[in-house]
Amino acid sequence: MGRTSNVYYLSAENDLLATVAALPGENGKFPTVVFRTPYQREHVGMTDGELAGWTLGAYAEWLDAGYAVVYQDCRGCGKSTGESMPIVYERLDSRSLYDWIRSRPFYNGEIFFRGRSYTSYVHMAAAPYKDDVKGAVFEVMDPELYNWHYLNGIYRMNLYGDWQVGQYRKKSGIKANYSRDSFRILPLTDYTRTVFGEPIEDYDLILTHPDRSDPFWDTPYGGSGSRDALKSVRFPTLLTTGFFDTFFGGIVNAWRGMEPETRAKCALVIGPYDHSDGDDGQPLYFPDGSIFGKFPGFEVEWINYARGVGRPPFKPGKVTYYELFSDTGWQTDDLDDPEKSVTFTLGEGERSYVYDPDDPTPAKGGLSHNFGGTYFLDPPGSRSDVLTFYTPPFGEEIHAGGNMIAKLKVKSDCEDTCFYLRVAIEKKEGDYVLRDDINQISNFAPDYTPGEEIDMDFTFDLCRFVIKKGERLRVDVSSAAFPQFVPHTNCRGLFSEQTKSRPATNTVLGNGSTISVRYY
Repeated sequence: MGRTSNVYYLSAENDLLATVAALPGENGKFPTVVFRTPYQREHVGMTDGELAGWTLGAYAEWLDAGYAVVYQDCRGCGKSTGESMPIVYERLDSRSLYDWIRSRPFYNGEIFFRGRSYTSYVHMAAAPYKDDVKGAVFEVMDPELYNWHYLNGIYRMNLYGDWQVGQYRKKSGIKANYSRDSFRILPLTDYTRTVFGEPIEDYDLILTHPDRSDPFWDTPYGGSGSRDALKSVRFPTLLTTGFFDTFFGGIVNAWRGMEPETRAKCALVIGPYDHSDGDDGQPLYFPDGSIFGKFPGFEVEWINYARGVGRPPFKPGKVTYYELFSDTGWQTDDLDDPEKSVTFTLGEGERSYVYDPDDPTPAKGGLSHNFGGTYFLDPPGSRSDVLTFYTPPFGEEIHAGGNMIAKLKVKSDCEDTCFYLRVAIEKKEGDYVLRDDINQISNFAPDYTPGEEIDMDFTFDLCRFVIKKGERLRVDVSSAAFPQFVPHTNCRGLFSEQTKSRPATNTVLGNGSTISVRYY
């Protein structure tokens, strides 16, 4: 029997959402895999027949495996009408689509999700799920919206810079007056009016709630629908990320937060690259490092496993990851924290620098908190507002894991300021950055008195990597990472309401500052 593909326009309030149902045969009931995306701009000019044909080609792998495919352009995207408003409509529209599938004659009682990045989020936003959802592949997506925006209360210019500007009301003809310097507007509460010429309620609220414990993050605009998505699943779910993926930390936390009986039938896969799962634009190549290259067909294989058909491509209940700089590459275990650790002091005496918010220290790449992956650090001394410290050479090869931890003893001549740390490993090609963290004095001393010495703690996202004998770790300390994080104004109070900034003289006291590395 031949494949069929039909286009429907589903009512969503006053909008119509372009939806395609592609079937592996003309008749019968089939397990259904659901795809929703805001990214297919070329669909705007397609006829219905062309869209139906495109779906048959784009999802042939799933049709070949006997699955029905339901594809939808998100509201205001592709051939769907309405306004594209990132996050806002996804819970409503996804749930409505699932209910529509349940009413179709091809529905066999089994629904599956597949998504990558935001196309995973559209399903996460619909949690909790009904019992007919039997499995999912959620790639490179953190379900907690707070993590998209903040790290320790410092705003990440990650998604809601280039990405949000490109997605917001993209059919309306709005010409966004945006550049990376738009995030240096004072006060930042004027951001949406300046960039778009109109306020955006959900984003304006996000800019005024930097505290993770704020009740705002339990509201729909704060992502309450997706926050506990993985805690609510009861079906085999495959998660993927990379050590340098912008969503890495949140994905690992979500994995660890799953109910144990559910996690036992799920899997997490971590590659050595960034959000794109490839070495394109990354400074080092890791043999067989691409998840898609090493494990071709894993998405269909996982959904087959969720149905009880065939073997899973990854061991359920475990983490499959690529150990950086090792001879073995891919490994599978529980990703437990190592018991051993070694601690180094960051030199002796005091070292100071001047941080000027009007000339924020630049940072390449995004590591595991912003887009852009990793990179080689500039030589020490390249900028006067960056302090560089090296550990002694390691006397033996070690397999590092878990979360590296740094402790800084610092002081500043301002009532609040920021410290940003990057940890790199010394390689023959250069100093290859592994992890970063950022924090502000007010998180440790809300009523800080300028000149006071205080201790600050920094916890880096976990990483698995090998340090060869004779190699060193490098720690760079500065007070900005632009354009990855909004520059701190060096003024106390809500960052987005600051109307002025000032330079700060910041000091690190070496004898009271350390970095600790866990290893096996």
